[in-house]
Amino acid sequence: MKLALFDLDNTLLPMDSDHGWSQFLIDLGVLDRAVFEARNDQFYADYKAGTLDIHAFLDFQFQPLKNNPRKTLDAWHAQYMEKVIGPNIRPSAIRLIEQHQNAGDVCVIITATNSFITTPIAQAFGIEHLIATEPEAMDGEFTGKVSGLPCFREGKVTRLNQWLQSQGWQWSDVTASTFYSDSINDLPLLEQVSHPVAANPDPTLAKIAQTRQWPIIELFV
Repeated sequence: MKLALFDLDNTLLPMDSDHGWSQFLIDLGVLDRAVFEARNDQFYADYKAGTLDIHAFLDFQFQPLKNNPRKTLDAWHAQYMEKVIGPNIRPSAIRLIEQHQNAGDVCVIITATNSFITTPIAQAFGIEHLIATEPEAMDGEFTGKVSGLPCFREGKVTRLNQWLQSQGWQWSDVTASTFYSDSINDLPLLEQVSHPVAANPDPTLAKIAQTRQWPIIELFV
């Protein structure tokens, strides 16, 4: 089995879907701009710098999920897909995915962004398998807490191993593994796979990729 893994934000998308979702809710008037915008921007800056406190961020990010009915959230997300995500799905990213699908690779999006935001995005990319941070839900409504281990940094490696086991596979079944990512936060998983690829890399990851002679691609030039 050959495995093709894709980070989502700033890798397949030329944007961050987590940051974009909060900004969309601010622009929609759901979240107070004065309260949320600066914190949203700071968390995004922390992520890019590799200093994000994932649990503090999830407490922030899950507030709208906790405070609004699922039916309303789903309606907002449909608007988000149409107005924000759709225009940011680029042919270059679709072609990259199709190359792996046509080669018979098992394609997986693996992302720190929560599955409420990312499930419709994965579907829009035509990717069946998604490994994401899971928001806890009870009776169909979100509690504001995280379920299980966040899919972030070393957690991506753990969550991938758990996913392989859930599919009845082990790493020994994987004959080749490719992972595309833009972020230094994904270094643990990039070091795990047989074919790491720095896609639209941040400056820190670009330097590491150059030193280790990893391929570097730019999807959105």
